[in-house]
Amino acid sequence: MAKLFYQNKPIIGLDISNTGIKIMAIDPRRWLVLGYGSIDLEPQQVKASLENGESYLADNIKLLLKEKIIGHLSSNHVAIGVPTSRSYSRTFSLPSDAEKTLRDAVLLEADQYIPIPSTTLSIDSQIIERGKKEITVLMSAVSQVIIDNVIMAAELAGLQPILIEPGMSAVGRVLTATEEGSLPTVIVDIGPASTDIAILDKGNIQVTGGVAIGGNTFTLDIAKKLGVELENAHQLKVLNGLNAGPRQQKISDALDPSLSRIIAEVRKVMRYYEERVTGNRKLEQVLIVGSGSNVPGIGEYFTNALVMPSRVASPWQKLDFGKLQEPPKQFRSRYITVAGLASILPEAVWK
Repeated sequence: MAKLFYQNKPIIGLDISNTGIKIMAIDPRRWLVLGYGSIDLEPQQVKASLENGESYLADNIKLLLKEKIIGHLSSNHVAIGVPTSRSYSRTFSLPSDAEKTLRDAVLLEADQYIPIPSTTLSIDSQIIERGKKEITVLMSAVSQVIIDNVIMAAELAGLQPILIEPGMSAVGRVLTATEEGSLPTVIVDIGPASTDIAILDKGNIQVTGGVAIGGNTFTLDIAKKLGVELENAHQLKVLNGLNAGPRQQKISDALDPSLSRIIAEVRKVMRYYEERVTGNRKLEQVLIVGSGSNVPGIGEYFTNALVMPSRVASPWQKLDFGKLQEPPKQFRSRYITVAGLASILPEAVWK
């Protein structure tokens, strides 16, 4: 989103979420992973670093680089993903002649739909479609304070930020390349603590939303409903889930309130897209990603709830780890955002 600096060196990905940092280097022409690593973080301290510039993020990026890299990193130039929940993305249409005053139109849209003053935001926009009478504009915005603090943390760790974008844009890049993402697609990214929702169409994220429910919420729901310890609840979640079995009804009853809230937010995002963006393009699929997508039967649940083909995305056939030790299967989903960041070609930054 924000283009910061350019030299023709490889770009690595740095994904900063509310619960962890992931880093990855890829040869994007071959989708060959050269190096990667991750470190878990404490959400409240992430929040303090993003908002107040405390050293927590910088300290943990340094630790990640020093002790937790598998393979090697090909550069210190980074594309950084910031939490989608801390960003605002909207697509809207304007008359073609409004292009002359596009910046004013974007600021007006920001003032209407973003709940904080546009003067405190870093706002970027691009025209993603031109018709005979209309242009379609994609707007993304992130708090300038967050941008500044993320840049500071990366630089203190010896990295050179090149570009910053919402994490969901990076997810969209991977899915476009691996999962028929050219179709109008609903992305549901279930993280540990929250779920991000977006519409992906024509290679761009068109609109985003989210809800503060994630994979950890599911575990707590099962533990409470079935009266079991958290560890047992996690095992029930990832081994049984919503699939048929002796405990299916109890687990389904436990998860239904949280899943219903996610479905309600998905419908809200779909409505916005259909009312303001579509151009008569019909949403065709739901792709579920993220660490909270490891619930057996969750694809079928979304298919039934939304009456739309839904599945857990599996982009890993595209990523080649070569001779590197691969992440354990249950942790692979956490690397989808950083893979999207690491797949950016240097020449594409200033295209």
